[in-house]
Amino acid sequence: MTTVDTATITVELPEAFDPRWNRLPGITVDGKQISLDPAKYFFRFEARSWLVIDWQTVVDGLLGVDETEEASVEQMALEFIKTHGRSTRDPGEVLAIAYQVYSYVFRDEHLAALGLPRVTAEHLRMLREAATFMALNKVELDGHISNVGPCWFFPSATGVVFDLSEEDGQMLDEVYHGGWFNEHRRIEGIKAHTALGGRLVHGCQSVPDQSGGVVAPYGASMARFREELAGMKKEWIEQVDSYRVTVD
Repeated sequence: MTTVDTATITVELPEAFDPRWNRLPGITVDGKQISLDPAKYFFRFEARSWLVIDWQTVVDGLLGVDETEEASVEQMALEFIKTHGRSTRDPGEVLAIAYQVYSYVFRDEHLAALGLPRVTAEHLRMLREAATFMALNKVELDGHISNVGPCWFFPSATGVVFDLSEEDGQMLDEVYHGGWFNEHRRIEGIKAHTALGGRLVHGCQSVPDQSGGVVAPYGASMARFREELAGMKKEWIEQVDSYRVTVD
């Protein structure tokens, strides 16, 4: 484990998180109050700075803008980040912005048209909570993976916290990084993720295989990212899985 700072991370969010997050080392959830002990929570914590944009700025300036023949949504997102992005060293602020991002991306109003009958409002709540923690993961421009927490390994972490089967954990992972299998929602996600300074990327192939999710800066080296992913995960996934509660 590598840590850059041992100061406790704290934030109060608009909604209470599931108390079962306390099963993972370093997380303390007390209703809306969340505390993280970096030394216990992160597998790797080398960079305590993140690029963010205030959520209201994204709502006002980007969510309602349509792409054109001259400017794709990815181009607009990159320019918006260049214009409005700022560096923060407060991980609590990152968590607060991430919760706003994922409250928008995984909102219940999409359920009626989702076409995935197994996905429920409860699953969307799980996604909002797990993706909020995921936002503290970090990839550098050169592709180096600098911050890794348990929610990098989405199926394992959600399985431990929410008592999901492996199949249900993988289903949740697919919804998380699959753009909800709909171009409209993919575009929503690209715009929303500008608040976290980049785009959502994952290392999975054709199926969820615990290869990670992170909001990476535009221009990050995917070649090095993929290379590091290949060698980093086995031991850490086993550690996450070890916290699963078994019921006789």
